[in-house]
Amino acid sequence: MSTEPPQYPPPDDDPFKKQPPQQPPHQPPQGGGSPYDTPPPGSGSPYGTPPPPYGGDPYGGGPGGHGGPDPLAGMPPLADSGKRVLARIIDMILVGIVVGLLTWLFGTSEYDIDPDKMNTGKSFGQSLLAAVLYIAYDTFMISKTGQTLGKKWLGMRVANLNDGATPTMSTALARAAVLWLPFAFCCACIWTAICGGWSFFDKPYKQGLHDKAAKTVVVSA
Repeated sequence: MSTEPPQYPPPDDDPFKKQPPQQPPHQPPQGGGSPYDTPPPGSGSPYGTPPPPYGGDPYGGGPGGHGGPDPLAGMPPLADSGKRVLARIIDMILVGIVVGLLTWLFGTSEYDIDPDKMNTGKSFGQSLLAAVLYIAYDTFMISKTGQTLGKKWLGMRVANLNDGATPTMSTALARAAVLWLPFAFCCACIWTAICGGWSFFDKPYKQGLHDKAAKTVVVSA
């Protein structure tokens, strides 16, 4: 006989994850009949239509989708889009300082304004380094606490739309890649403005394009 203690699944310690709604106890039908009696034809279940299961794809047609329960129920209110922009600017400044120091240290920066002397290789190297650092920073911080420094200072966090939990590493990576990968190529500032600014017009979840790709929302912390 094995003496090892039984193994149980580890507890879910994410304090932000929504819990399944508590089901009310079954009430016996009025009139004194047994709750287990077979209902007459056409009357349906004595307990009514059962509630849909918890969770589900927030963009699909099942639970949590169109016509289903609101996936934001039980979560803090959505964050203000203006504050999100300010938090993004703070993060860009913080990471930009690191990018500047590293590009100067490794000689990958190119500041010569003379187009005849422009070093395309160095320019791309700086842009690629910026994209890698932004993606790494965003992925690590969001998957750890749901907050970058800018979001933390302004009282916001990123959450999964379907359950309110902190995004996983893969979800955070997908979200960051959609937002920051263009930094390695062209039109980085334009894409960042479009991607993040989408939240000003999106209904009903105020998602940027990167949020839509990862199925996340930004809520007040």
